[in-house]
Amino acid sequence: MKFFIDTGMVEEIKEAAKWGIIDGVTTNPSLIAKTGRSQADVIKEICSIIDGPISAEVIATDTEGMLSEAMEIAKWHDNVVIKLPLTEEGIAACAKLSEQGVKTNVTLCFSPNQALLAAKAGATYISPFIGRLDDAGHDGMALIEEIRTIYDNFGFTTEILAASIRNSTHVRDAAIVGSDVITAPYGVLKALYKHPLTDKGLAAFLADHEKANK
Repeated sequence: MKFFIDTGMVEEIKEAAKWGIIDGVTTNPSLIAKTGRSQADVIKEICSIIDGPISAEVIATDTEGMLSEAMEIAKWHDNVVIKLPLTEEGIAACAKLSEQGVKTNVTLCFSPNQALLAAKAGATYISPFIGRLDDAGHDGMALIEEIRTIYDNFGFTTEILAASIRNSTHVRDAAIVGSDVITAPYGVLKALYKHPLTDKGLAAFLADHEKANK
């Protein structure tokens, strides 16, 4: 499974990069807005830190506008992945960009049928939103399972990128059901390291070492 960090904060990305486990970065307009910087500046700096897929989202809502933005964004770096909304216009843009060899991440996916459309359009990644489905009273992880089955049935190469990850349990469950990628905030990724028994065990080892070496 690939680990992406979901943030626009460069300092978080620099810290996470030190762990040696981060494969890519996802951003969106809301995350970029929190930085107070332009998307171009943020994405270009991220690309200098992480050598992997970096998702940058278009703002246009019509196909032609998306394509125009996408071609400009794609010039920023070879690792840039164009993030598109799962709408009729977004899927049409995805199909055209895929034909040109431009990598895409189709976002805001909430159903298996939507994921099927993205795969048919040649999307590089599909981003089902687990946490938002859970918040609405649905089973977000069941969606990952259904998409996995559909993609395996027909040999689609689109990678499942579990998004809207809220906690460590989401990461574990996404791995169990076969998501190709998870993207999570810095805090969730940091929490994966933590377990009280690890802390307790380490403290005991250090205490015993100190006693034995007095």
